[in-house]
Amino acid sequence: MSEKLIDVVDNAGIVRLTINRPKALNALNSGVLAELERVLVDLEGHSDLRAVIITGAGEKSFVAGADIAEMREKTPMQAREFARQALDTVKRLEALPVPTVALVNGFCLGGGCELALACDWAVASDNAIFGQPEVLLGVIPGFGGTQRLPRRIGPAMAIDLCTTGRKIDAQEALRIGLVNRVMPQAELEGYVEELSQQLGGNGPQSVRAAKQAIHDGMDQDLDSALALENALFALCFAGDEQSEGMSAFVEKRKPNF
Repeated sequence: MSEKLIDVVDNAGIVRLTINRPKALNALNSGVLAELERVLVDLEGHSDLRAVIITGAGEKSFVAGADIAEMREKTPMQAREFARQALDTVKRLEALPVPTVALVNGFCLGGGCELALACDWAVASDNAIFGQPEVLLGVIPGFGGTQRLPRRIGPAMAIDLCTTGRKIDAQEALRIGLVNRVMPQAELEGYVEELSQQLGGNGPQSVRAAKQAIHDGMDQDLDSALALENALFALCFAGDEQSEGMSAFVEKRKPNF
């Protein structure tokens, strides 16, 4: 039996996905993308899903990029289909209704950076290296980088990274807003446990509603986005979650969501 390209661990609704091609620095090829899409389709039907954490196997790389050996001989039409496969897969990750976290260790380049950009936030080890170096190969980012990167860090810095192909360290990634937190690599696993407990202890429906309000509201004018927030806020009062959360607060106990 061939080794799984995506390892899946479900801990009470906190699902950890590990891209498992460490010898190739977890580079994205057609097989990885197809398996990742199958996993994400399964997660879409997971009613108890609370959060998704995605990382790469080994200490050297989150995802070092797309698989250049697979891409180098592609025709324009084949390249378009390969990029379309990646775009569709990454969009599924972005569209999950629960918080998604990129746990970045080592190289996070090209398609790896684009994968991290599709997550709600990113946590990086202090050895992480980020970049969109596609121009050094005679192409441009093809998995959403030219669109998600400026939305995350602003157009000026996105043009800088996408046209120079330069790589940046974790501290610069933190400074420009590409990642949310940087820590020593030895502390990453402890942080995953802490984060899992925090996300697992919050009201799952309210967390989903908060993500929906932010994601959907970003593409609307302010008045429409505020109306969306108002509707989702009111909807929170329709179930048991709000009652339990507020009762627990008044009674000075931990809520049971």
